[in-house]
Amino acid sequence: MVLQSACHQLLEQQLAGKDKISTRINSRQLIARVWREYLAKRWPLLLIATLLMAIEGSMAGALSYMLQPMFDLVFIQGDQDALTWVCGVIFGISLLRAVTGIAQRTLMSKIANETVAELKKNMLRKFMALESGFFLDHSPGELVTRVQEDTGAIGSVWTAVIRGAGRDSIALISLFAVAISVDITWTLAAVIGTPLLILPSMVLQRYVRKKIGFVRVAVSALTTRLDEIFHGIDAIKFNAIEDYQAKQFGDKLDHTVRQQIKSAAAMSSMPGVVDVVTGIGLVAVLFFAAGDIISGEKTVGQFMSFFTAIALAFEPMRRLGGIAGVWQAAAASLDRIYEILDREPKISTPKNGMSLTITAPEIQFDAVQLAYGEKQILQGLSFTAEAGKTTAIVGPSAAGKTTLYRLMARMVDADKGRVLVNGQDVKTLDLGQLRAMFSIVAQDTLLFDETLRENILLGRSDVTDAELDVALNAANVSEFLDSFPDGLETEVGPRGARLSGGQRQRVAIARAVLRNTPVLLLDEPTSALDAKSEKLVQAAIDKMGRGQTVLVIAHRLSTVINADKIIVVDQGRVVEEGKHATLMKQGGVYRMLHDLQNAAAKE
Repeated sequence: MVLQSACHQLLEQQLAGKDKISTRINSRQLIARVWREYLAKRWPLLLIATLLMAIEGSMAGALSYMLQPMFDLVFIQGDQDALTWVCGVIFGISLLRAVTGIAQRTLMSKIANETVAELKKNMLRKFMALESGFFLDHSPGELVTRVQEDTGAIGSVWTAVIRGAGRDSIALISLFAVAISVDITWTLAAVIGTPLLILPSMVLQRYVRKKIGFVRVAVSALTTRLDEIFHGIDAIKFNAIEDYQAKQFGDKLDHTVRQQIKSAAAMSSMPGVVDVVTGIGLVAVLFFAAGDIISGEKTVGQFMSFFTAIALAFEPMRRLGGIAGVWQAAAASLDRIYEILDREPKISTPKNGMSLTITAPEIQFDAVQLAYGEKQILQGLSFTAEAGKTTAIVGPSAAGKTTLYRLMARMVDADKGRVLVNGQDVKTLDLGQLRAMFSIVAQDTLLFDETLRENILLGRSDVTDAELDVALNAANVSEFLDSFPDGLETEVGPRGARLSGGQRQRVAIARAVLRNTPVLLLDEPTSALDAKSEKLVQAAIDKMGRGQTVLVIAHRLSTVINADKIIVVDQGRVVEEGKHATLMKQGGVYRMLHDLQNAAAKE
C-alpha cells in the first residue's frame, strides 16, 4: 500500500506539472545524438533504404506525368500505338514501385528493430549499474515502462522520419516538378495556403511532446499497479479486495486513456491542418485552370496530369505533417531514455581501484553512519568480524542489521566512517572484485523463471559435472531432486513458485558453494522454514562455512549460540558483543531478546 500510494502521488504530481518531464535536450541535439550512437553504424543499410525510398517516391511523379499522354494521345486522339507503350510504362512504374517498397520496408524494419533492441540492452545495463538507492525512488513499473514502452516508441520514428526524408520528400519533389512543368501559376495557386501551416505546427509540436510525456508517466503507474496485483494475488484473495483493486486499476486506466486521447488528437491535428491547406490549394487551382482549359490554352491531359500530381502530393504532405507529431512523441521518450543513460552511478570502481587476492578476510566497521533520507539507520557503528571465524549480528527489528551487508558489498556507501576489508577501505577497491568476495544466502531467495540448473549456475559455463554434484550434495539439493521427473531441467516457475521455501534456500546454498568465496553472508536463511527444512538448510550451511569468514544475521538466537562472536545492534549502534555465555551473564539486550524468544516458544 505504501508503494501504491507513492506511485499514485508521483502520478498526480507529474500530471499537475510539479514534476515536469525533462526537455533539456532539444530536437537537433537528440537527432545528432541518436545518429551518432545508433544509426551511424548502420549507414550502409540506411543509404540503400533511402535510395530505394527515393525510387519508390519518384514513381508517384512518373505516374502522374504519364496521365498526359494517356488522356491526350490515347483517349482523345485514339492512338493505338501510344496505348501499348503507355500501358507498358505504367505497369513498369507500378512494378518498380512495388519492388522498391517491399525492399525498403524490410530494411527499415531491420534497422528499427535492431536499434530498439540495442537501446533496451543499454537501458537494462545502465539500470543494473546504478546504485541501490535509485530503486528506492523508482518503482518497477516505471522502469519496465522505460525499457519497454519508451524504447519501443523510438522504433516507429526511424521509419517515419527516414521514410519521410527518403520517400515522401522525393515524391513531393517529383510531383511538384510535374506540376511546374505543366503550369507554374497553377502550382503557386496550389501551395497558396502553405504559410498557414507554420504557426499551428509550432504550437502542436510542443503540445504533443508534453502530452506524450504525461502518457508515459501514466503508463508507468499502470504497470506498477499490475505488478503489485499479480505479485500480491494471494493477499488480495485472502482479504477479498478484488473489487477494490479492480477499481483502483480502472481509475488509473481511465486517466491514462484520457491522456492518450488528448495526445492522439494533437498528433492528428497536423495532418488535419494539411487537409485544410490542401482544400484551399485545390479551389485555387480549379479557379485558375478552368479558364485556361476552356480557352484551349491547356489540354485535358495536361490538367489531369497536373491535378493528379497535386492530388497525389497531398498524401505525402499529410505524412510529412504527421512526422512532427511522431517525432515529438519519440522525443518525449528519448528525454526519458537519456535521463537514465546520462545518469552516472553514485557507486562505481574508483580510478586505479585496488585489488585483493586474499582468503577469509577480516572485515571491520569503523564509526559508520548511514541515513536513508531523513531516517538515520546506523549511528557510529563499529565492530570487527575476525578472519576465518563466524560473527553473528543480532538485534531488534529495524536495528540496521541487513544494511551492514549492503555496505560491505558497496550496494550503498556510508555517509561517514569506513568499512574495511583487511584494512582496505572498500571505497578504494575494484568494485567487481569486491563483490566477487561475497556469497549470500538470504531469507528471500531470488530465483528466475528458468530451470534448476540455470538457477544454480547463474550463467557460468566453467562448472564441471563433478563440481555441480558436490554443490548439490553439500546443499542437500540432491535430497529433493529425485522428486522432479526432469531433475535439474525442471522449470521452477516465476520467482521459484514451484519450489518450497526450504528447497529455494538449498538452491541458494548450492549457488554459494559453487561460488566458493572468501566471505559467506547469511541473512536469516532459516527464519521462515519449518523444523525439518531448517535442519537440512542449517546442515548445508555448516558444511559450507568452513574456512570462510562468515557473518550471520539471525532472528532465532538458538542458531547463533556457537558463533565465535555475537554482535548486538540496537538503533544503529553496537550495544554488546561477545560469546553467547558472556552475553547471557551481562543481562543486557541479548539476554532480554533470548528470554523473550524462550517465553514465546513455551506459549
